[in-house]
Amino acid sequence: MANEPHDLMSREIEEELRRERFLRLWNTYGIYVVAAAVLLVAGVGGWKLYEHRQAQANAAASTKYIIALTDFAGKRTYEALKSLEELVAQAPAGYATLAKLRLAAYDGAEGNAAEALATYDRIAKDASVDPLLADYARLQSAMLKFDGADFTELKNQLRPLAIDRSPWRYSARELLGLGAAKSGRPAEAKNYFQRLLADRGTPPGISERARVMMAALTEAERAKPPPDAAEKSETPGKVEPSQEDKGEDKAAAGGKKTE
Repeated sequence: MANEPHDLMSREIEEELRRERFLRLWNTYGIYVVAAAVLLVAGVGGWKLYEHRQAQANAAASTKYIIALTDFAGKRTYEALKSLEELVAQAPAGYATLAKLRLAAYDGAEGNAAEALATYDRIAKDASVDPLLADYARLQSAMLKFDGADFTELKNQLRPLAIDRSPWRYSARELLGLGAAKSGRPAEAKNYFQRLLADRGTPPGISERARVMMAALTEAERAKPPPDAAEKSETPGKVEPSQEDKGEDKAAAGGKKTE
């Protein structure tokens, strides 16, 4: 009990000292604390505003892109092309790329293969484009080049898209199988088609075409003569002389004896 006044006084002195130290720190660094707090609030608010505006821009671009596709379906080509060109110029990056891809598809369908290829190649080489869309551009480029491309070139372009983790692997493997068959490599072609048939995730359309190609390749192999039969047909055998030839030989021999 005797120490209570002393303890109370000690606590008050300690509180006063802490208060004085806090005031000195605040007078020295308080402005920085306030500035940091203001910046934090402003930063969070700015980021939220940016996210809100981005969401609005994406929503508007999405609506405009769907309208453009609807216009294409309704044969309103002029309106569709105009909307896509506006998206290329004004939309966020993702929708701008989608619009470029759709414009390239239109060029390809209209016979402007060179323009379509140029667009696909630019998208494929743009490091800022989403890898999923860049790979899609590579796939479309390979489809356009298919008829005139060398199989090695086709294979180099499509091999990265044919791996198991690629979302475009089914289309890439089908193109590789068709390319191998076209270039006279039936065994390699069958390997690609067998992989498609063995994969349960293969889309039905691609699976059906792979089945047709496997049947065609197998039938072509059966129609070929065996290698030993081909060699026999090419190697001339011993020809027996005919009866007429034998008669002529005897006559010639008799004539020589008479002489």
